[in-house]
Amino acid sequence: MTWHLLMKTLTVKDGERALLTRSGRLERALEPGRHFLFDWRRQLTAEIFNVVRTEFPADRYAVLKAARPDLAEELFEAVETKANEIAIVSLDGRPVHLMTPWQARVYWKVATSIDVERIDVASDPRVTERHLAMIERNRPTIVTEAVVENHEAGLLYVEGRLVERLAPGRHAFWIAGRKIEVKRLDLRPQAVEITAQEMLTKDRIALRVTLTAFRRIVDPERVVAAVPDVDAWLYRLVQFAIREAVAGRTLDEVLSAKAALDAELRDYVRDRVADSGVEVTELGVKDVILPGEIRELVNKVVEAERVAKANLIRRQEETAATRSLLNTARLMEENPLLLRLKELESLERLVEKVGRIDLHAGDGQGLDALLSKLVRIKSAEHA
Repeated sequence: MTWHLLMKTLTVKDGERALLTRSGRLERALEPGRHFLFDWRRQLTAEIFNVVRTEFPADRYAVLKAARPDLAEELFEAVETKANEIAIVSLDGRPVHLMTPWQARVYWKVATSIDVERIDVASDPRVTERHLAMIERNRPTIVTEAVVENHEAGLLYVEGRLVERLAPGRHAFWIAGRKIEVKRLDLRPQAVEITAQEMLTKDRIALRVTLTAFRRIVDPERVVAAVPDVDAWLYRLVQFAIREAVAGRTLDEVLSAKAALDAELRDYVRDRVADSGVEVTELGVKDVILPGEIRELVNKVVEAERVAKANLIRRQEETAATRSLLNTARLMEENPLLLRLKELESLERLVEKVGRIDLHAGDGQGLDALLSKLVRIKSAEHA
């Protein structure tokens, strides 16, 4: 603003407006251009504002509206939200502001197109895909999102009350003035490892048993209503079952009848989880851990059983070999030719181990006599 004697010169640019006040009272708004103002008492004050996609202070708007309602209607767009109401404000077609309940904002509308979309969140807490895309740039704290996978069940709770089961996909909800929670439950089979505490068998021997259980959720609504923690609940239930089963058996029965023990545990657990929405598909003993001295005794018993079994097998083989020799001796006794062939076979094996052999037939005897004396087979008439 420039002073010239009793005049003031004020230039308002495009995209601006000037609010002219005299002695603190609003007189008028000045549009873009050069303005000459007569102010010989110097009571005029001009405040210039940028009006392109901008806001005006809400408290000053309330004062201006009370003094000059016509000017407030001409220059500004006031947006106020009620209880359970959300407003999306778009400036020149672009979503800019998301207003929560009981909020007020004022916008200059002389150079900007202002669109306001109001959403009643009391009737439906869901955020539509169109609205979610409009507020994607600056995700507010009044929207909660949940993504339910294909192998999951999503349960929607509004103010602690189960409303519905959500299908797989992306879900968004308004949380203004309410509590919304989405519980996701994995429907795939899960393995639960159970390590039992130290327990006594029927014959007063301390041991520990580790088990593995496979469970899956078949009724999510029933599970969340009946069981706060599925794995912890199943863990304790199997512990009670294995204690009862071991207490009624001796150590030998626990070690030898594993299949019967597994079947008893499965029946015990399945009867108690039948109404909980959880299915136990498999349950079995994984390891039986014995104290050190008991383990040594068991190892000695097993070793003795193996030695006895090995001795029995060795004696059976020796008996079979003796019986075979007896049968061979009888055949040789009945057939001298077979006996002679056995002698020749033994002689052949003996010769293979000798490096040099010297044969002496005697004085005046040749090779024919030597061979006839070395190999002599009884003739048929002497048999």
